[in-house]
Amino acid sequence: MKIALIGATGYVGSGLLKEALARGHAVTALVQHPQKLGAQPGLTAVQADVLDTARLAGQLQGHAAVISAFSGHAQSDILGYYVQGIGSIIAATRQAAVPRLLVVGGAGSLEVSPGVQLMDTPAFPAAWQATAEGARQALKRLQQETQLDWTMLSPAAQLEPGARTGSFRLGGDQLLADAEGHSRISVQDYAVAMIDELERPAHSRRRFSVAY
Repeated sequence: MKIALIGATGYVGSGLLKEALARGHAVTALVQHPQKLGAQPGLTAVQADVLDTARLAGQLQGHAAVISAFSGHAQSDILGYYVQGIGSIIAATRQAAVPRLLVVGGAGSLEVSPGVQLMDTPAFPAAWQATAEGARQALKRLQQETQLDWTMLSPAAQLEPGARTGSFRLGGDQLLADAEGHSRISVQDYAVAMIDELERPAHSRRRFSVAY
């Protein structure tokens, strides 16, 4: 499948890139610095600016799906940059007539009890509030989308490098945790779940979650 991956050199994007290429997909990596990506079979690296909607739309044309691992972590205004960027990605995907958009979400907007989201609890780290709020606003924006076939995948509370086991649980809008109360998933297994969804769509126009 020919897919466009936005943010392919990032924390999660690099895991998605590795998983997609390993499965034989043709990946166009849309990144700020293509030189960071070495030559690999199936990979085309393209310099892109997510805020340039018209140019991005042209770069997305002809792909079967767009996967957005875009984040604003490196910006001074994390929330503002992310909200503007994800809006541009949604608009560009629509303009390019790409049929599917898959988005890397956050754990902060998952419910820990009825009506209470993780990011609204006292224990949620202040350093991650802007990122979590951006992902929450992105989800709300996608839920209002009437044209695109979108999916958002939220990880467990702890998303860290680890093993690719291929063994995990999928859920909905509630935070998943194991018997000891730990909510975690490796970047590698998160990538497995996302590329599984790419290949076998099961969560059209909704958010789902993954954890051990």
